[in-house]
Amino acid sequence: MAATHLCFSVPPPIPFSSPSAPKLRHGPSLYCAGFNFTHKLSELSNFNRRQKGHQFSALGGDLLGDFGARDPFPAEIESGFGEKVLGSGNTEHRILIPNISALSLAQQECGPLSPFQPPLSKDDAQKLLRKVVGWRLLDDEGGLKLQCLWKLRDFKCGVELINRIYRVAEATGHFPNLHLEQSNQVRAELWTASIGGLSMNDFIVAAKIDEIKTSDLVPKKRVWA
Repeated sequence: MAATHLCFSVPPPIPFSSPSAPKLRHGPSLYCAGFNFTHKLSELSNFNRRQKGHQFSALGGDLLGDFGARDPFPAEIESGFGEKVLGSGNTEHRILIPNISALSLAQQECGPLSPFQPPLSKDDAQKLLRKVVGWRLLDDEGGLKLQCLWKLRDFKCGVELINRIYRVAEATGHFPNLHLEQSNQVRAELWTASIGGLSMNDFIVAAKIDEIKTSDLVPKKRVWA
């Protein structure tokens, strides 16, 4: 059987003076089958990457682009590409103080009301009701009211809760009607009598009352083994 001989033709290395030579200036290069390989890849880590204007080109037939950041080319600067992308350099950054609509009800303060001001509609009251916890709407003959009930451990805890609610309401100047019922139940009702219904002040006070600590006053839950 005749022997088969395989022949490989390896072109000579491309000199670094050639325009098509790789930009790596570290060690000799070998051109083989359309790929450029550095002779000393292990020395890449010691290469001075801080050298201005130096770029690493991806090796291989399909160029992956440059590694790391680079300065824009003059043609890119002339095209004004920076103004056509998000995060333009001239973006104005301002620290805005939140307005009253962005604050929670508990952070707002009660304001003066005119006797000619109309009360809140039932639709508006229903929307504001989502911002308070444990309160419900009462459609009374005198207008809409807010009502909340608390079940306490005993009479003493009921009196203590009424005192805590009073201290919060005193700071706002808008007082609810408070009732101690069945020796261990407190009922609070809020409305603005001067306008014959609910105002924003009623919801503000309700939100502030929601922040009162009651965990030490309510009955303890039983834990079953």
